[in-house]
Amino acid sequence: MRGGWLLVRHEVRLLASLALWVARRTHGTTSGSAFGYARGQGAMMAGFAFVCLVETVALSVLLRDWPAVHAVVLFLDVYTIVFVVALHASSVVRPHVLDVGRGVLRIRRYVHVDLCVPLERIASVRRELRMTHERADGELDVEVGSQTSVTLELTEPVTHVGFFGRSREVRVVRFHADDADGLVRALGRARV
Repeated sequence: MRGGWLLVRHEVRLLASLALWVARRTHGTTSGSAFGYARGQGAMMAGFAFVCLVETVALSVLLRDWPAVHAVVLFLDVYTIVFVVALHASSVVRPHVLDVGRGVLRIRRYVHVDLCVPLERIASVRRELRMTHERADGELDVEVGSQTSVTLELTEPVTHVGFFGRSREVRVVRFHADDADGLVRALGRARV
């Protein structure tokens, strides 16, 4: 039952992100500096949406003689396109946020990851482009397009809560930012 509720909440948050994207608004960026991460995946997401659109048209033609099946498959195909566009929209409207006033760096990805890292817990920050990531205890890789560009090492662990509510302590966080150099410089200034 809990898993079903989490999936419904996920879908609602995706659709809300789509509405924010259409309205050209962002989520949670009023009191800090936003650093996007969606630029590198835009073409891939557009390509994926196009493939879904081609599939929708093809199945619509193939299933035209079976109206009941056609209606169900058409609904699922259209929803898949909406889902893909909403997923991209969520990455645009939910950027990373450096809030010096609150003393926190908010690392996000879609509606799946929202990790708040207190600035006083950051031991080091560096620009580090990585294309491969192996799971390790105490490390969190927030990849975009299979890459990360910023690495944070922490003095104390922070708690990351996963999609289904499982929490774990992390001491190293790797994530991607479109302007990784600017984010690293801004974090350096904020920590001083």
